[in-house]
Amino acid sequence: MIFEPFLQTKLFHLNNYIDELTNLYDKKILPNKMLFTGRKGSGKSTLAYHLINYILSKNEKNPYIIKNSQIDSENKSYKLIKNQIHPNFHLIDLKKDKKIIEINQIRQMIDYSNKSSFNDSPRIILIDNLELMNSNSINALLKIVEDPNYNIFFILIHNSNKKIYNTLKSRCIPFKVNLTFKQSVNIANDLLNKDIMNLLNIELMNYYNTPGDFINLINFSVENNLDLSNYNLKNFLLFLINENFYKKNNFIKSNILIFIELYFLKIFMLNPNKNSIISFYSSFLKKIDTTNKFNLDYESLFIEFKSKILND
Repeated sequence: MIFEPFLQTKLFHLNNYIDELTNLYDKKILPNKMLFTGRKGSGKSTLAYHLINYILSKNEKNPYIIKNSQIDSENKSYKLIKNQIHPNFHLIDLKKDKKIIEINQIRQMIDYSNKSSFNDSPRIILIDNLELMNSNSINALLKIVEDPNYNIFFILIHNSNKKIYNTLKSRCIPFKVNLTFKQSVNIANDLLNKDIMNLLNIELMNYYNTPGDFINLINFSVENNLDLSNYNLKNFLLFLINENFYKKNNFIKSNILIFIELYFLKIFMLNPNKNSIISFYSSFLKKIDTTNKFNLDYESLFIEFKSKILND
């Protein structure tokens, strides 16, 4: 189940965001440098594509359906963006098998922004995964964002769990996408057309989960033929560590420490000897910092956690 943001014609439970943004555009006061910030998987990119479609399809035969927060799949702009050939839209995102957004991508975007427009319609530059740009790319971007050409809008997508340069952040108007746990569950349910409470054990959820987290977890269960409604947190962690899934799956790699943190919280609440838990957790956090700092393998860390905490 893959839900690419540019293909999502329905915007679930983010109506207030799209209403605010389209209202600003209609009043001709929409900022030309916007930073959509929030947790990964919260729908920032989908929101951006809906705003983009609203702007670009305004004078088309089947324009954006604002009352339903919905893209008409028959409108010209949707089809052009879907096929990556819209002349008034330019995307920068992480390329396959790359770890950073490279400076040549920024240079290509600058060339695009300096070319004459085919029409008088606005041009929109979307930069996704902004946090994956290095200093060279950021410095190149700063020059064009500082003083963008006429009728060009920049929409930058930022995972709020990651840091970005303040010099860039200060040049953009932020729009924060924050979801409650209930909203995240409802969005995931609507996207999947299923009740995720029947698919996932409540122990595998936390109140910071985004719809993207839930969908990735369910995708993981389908790919590995798991019924995660029957896995509690301890059994799931044992499975992930024993099968080395943190080496095989990017979602697990980025989230296994969150599952470990949840387990520490659980045993802390249940264990009368809380001081010993706090002591081990503090030392464990320091080891995580060292592992991250020196880009070490997590294997020994997870084995220690398994033997001393999971008692297996």
